[in-house]
Amino acid sequence: MNATRLRRLPVLGGLTAGALVLLAAGPAFAHVTVQPEQAEKGGYSTVDFKVPNERDDSSTVKVEVNLPTDHPLASVMPEAVPGWDVKVTKSKLAKPIETDDGKVTEAVTKITWTGGKIEPGMFQQFPVSVGPLPKDADQLAFKALQTYDDKQVARWIEEPEKGAPEPENPAPVLKLTDAAEGSDGHGNGSASAGAGDAKGTKATASGDTAKTASASDDDSTDTTARVLGIVGIVIGAAGVTFGVLAGRRRSA
Repeated sequence: MNATRLRRLPVLGGLTAGALVLLAAGPAFAHVTVQPEQAEKGGYSTVDFKVPNERDDSSTVKVEVNLPTDHPLASVMPEAVPGWDVKVTKSKLAKPIETDDGKVTEAVTKITWTGGKIEPGMFQQFPVSVGPLPKDADQLAFKALQTYDDKQVARWIEEPEKGAPEPENPAPVLKLTDAAEGSDGHGNGSASAGAGDAKGTKATASGDTAKTASASDDDSTDTTARVLGIVGIVIGAAGVTFGVLAGRRRSA
C-alpha cells in the first residue's frame, strides 16, 4: 500500500463515520414535534404540531393528536389548515376543571386532521390554541398517530423520561416554565409587547448599523487614499531611479 493510499484512509474513515452518524440521527428528525417547545404555566399558547413525512414511497393522509387527560385543557381551538378537514373530539371529565368562567365538565381529548396529503420529503404544520396550561406540571405529552396512504401507522406515543435517552417513537412534548414576572398569562399580549420591543430594537439596530456603515465607508475611503498615495510615491521614486541609471549608462 503506497503513501497516497495511506493518507486517504483517515479521510475515508471520517466520511464513513459521518455517514453512520447521519443515519443514526435520521429517525430523530422524522418524528412529530410541537413548536415552540415550551410555554408558560397557567397561560395560553398557540402551538404548531409539525408533521414531517420521512417515507419515500407513501404520503401522510391522516394525523391524530391526543391531548393529555391527566391535565385537561379547557380551551382548545385548532386553526383551519388549507386542504385538510379537522375533527375535534370532546370527552366528559371525571373531575371538572375550575376556570374564571365557571366549571368545565368536558374537554377536547383528540384532534384529527384528514383529507389532505403530506408528500414524501415534505412536512405540514397544524396550529392549535391551547390553555390555560396547568400550573402543577412541568410538561405535557401529546401522543400522535401518523397514518400513510398504504395504511401503515407511525405511533409517536412514547413519553420521554428525565435523564433517559430519547425513545424510539417519542411523543410531542410541550415543556412548561414558570410564568415571567408581570406576565398576564396570555400569549397574544406578551407577543404584542414583544413585537413592540422588537420594533424598537430593530429601529435602534438600524440606526447603529447605518452609523457603523458610514464610519466604515469613511475609514475605507481614507485607507484607499493612503494606499494610492503610497503607490504614487513608490512609482515616482522608481521613475527617478530609472532616469538616473539611464543617464549614467548614456554618459558611460
